[in-house]
Amino acid sequence: MCWAHSRLEMSPDELVYLGILAASIPVGFLFRHLSPPIKQGAALLLGLTITIATCGIHTLHSLCTVLGTWLIITFNWRKAPSLSLGWTFLYLLFFRLATWFGLPPPGPFANAIQLLLTLKLVSLANEVHSYHSEKKKDVSSFSKSPVIGGLSHVPSFYDVISYSYCYIGIMTGPFFRYQTYADWLRQVDAASLPGREPCLLRLKMVPVYGALFLFVNYLFPLSLVRTEEFLEHSYFYRFFYMVVVFFVFRMRFYAAWCGAEAGCISAGLGCYPQGALSKPGGGPTVQYSPDPGAPVEYDFKTIQNIDCYNTDFCVKVRHGMRYWNMTVQWWLHHYIYPNAPFRAYALRAGWTMLISAYWHGVHAGYYLSFLTIPLCIAAETSMEASVRARLGPSGQKAFDWIHWFLKMRAYDYMCMGFVLLKASDTLNYWSSIYFIIHVIALLCILTGRVMGGGRRERKKVSEEEKEMGIKFTDHTEAIGPDP
Repeated sequence: MCWAHSRLEMSPDELVYLGILAASIPVGFLFRHLSPPIKQGAALLLGLTITIATCGIHTLHSLCTVLGTWLIITFNWRKAPSLSLGWTFLYLLFFRLATWFGLPPPGPFANAIQLLLTLKLVSLANEVHSYHSEKKKDVSSFSKSPVIGGLSHVPSFYDVISYSYCYIGIMTGPFFRYQTYADWLRQVDAASLPGREPCLLRLKMVPVYGALFLFVNYLFPLSLVRTEEFLEHSYFYRFFYMVVVFFVFRMRFYAAWCGAEAGCISAGLGCYPQGALSKPGGGPTVQYSPDPGAPVEYDFKTIQNIDCYNTDFCVKVRHGMRYWNMTVQWWLHHYIYPNAPFRAYALRAGWTMLISAYWHGVHAGYYLSFLTIPLCIAAETSMEASVRARLGPSGQKAFDWIHWFLKMRAYDYMCMGFVLLKASDTLNYWSSIYFIIHVIALLCILTGRVMGGGRRERKKVSEEEKEMGIKFTDHTEAIGPDP
């Protein structure tokens, strides 16, 4: 899904993505008027149509993944979480190395569908495991909590296929759990739920993001970085280039994800009462029963995938991850981070980033970028414990501004690996700016050690471990005015 071009126009693949996103919004409003069985069948039919039309024979990859997962949850639910993770991730490897086996290479549409399907099926296996575990415990209130208590029954093969190929977000995201999908099917009077206003609110900045993406990408094409001519420019120009590349990268995904969220909103997917305290990806976290006759306010936090303001203006590297691809972050923090084979926070974070890199692809640039994140987190934790903790209010505010500036440059730096993909291209660029972020991170860690922040740092890490655990609480720490 490479959108980097040296011209002010869109590629055929981009136009297809845009067309699917645009069409999903008006179609979603029509789905609000359908009964549950018809809604389920129509969403499946539309999703399969999109898949077959864009992927052709490569649709068999996603179908094999679905069939394998269904067999796992049907015949071995006790080990379903680990088996499904192993099965889907091994199939991802086969999918990416298809040419090694004499098969035609899958296209970008098949890749996008396979990535999101992997998240869905692993989550489904965990939900089925939780259902059986709770049933075994014979919890009396189990069947009375359809929102937060998990599944009310084991999904049939038709249910699994319908969830897997539901047209909503099939290749653009966001990720949503099977429980969210089942709640969507069972919505009562869906046409009366909020739709038009929240949809327009989510779309209002999309033209701006799209225009900025096209214009800035035209002025600063990524292809220039791979040329010898690029190295002839001054150091500050080379350094500045990563800033604009990450800006283009953000505008691209801001436009795509806001549009994808609007497609969910129009269909009513992920619409829950505000009192349910929903989390992106996970859905409601508390049982909510409004008083009879009391007005109920709704939100779509369950399908929120991007917080553009906080992505740009939160202070810390670790917080920046939470506001970007939020539904996938929920998935990582629930199914990967808690099960990491390490206890130390830095190692668990590193393991999570390694799995995230593997999920994204086999290109070395992903691994170079994602595995730089734990180093940056260790650096900021060390400086917070050894420097910020000793400053007064005004000093801490100045520290936070510097921290924010370095956070943005760290993401600029890591983005280059994400878009250049090849290890040689990534390392060539990083070396052209003297591995500046790695050097700064190591100096920050060393400064923290020298200034005796070890004990405070260990306490800070302990607090972060709790913060980054299964609850995955939201944060709104940002600098500047409120959005």
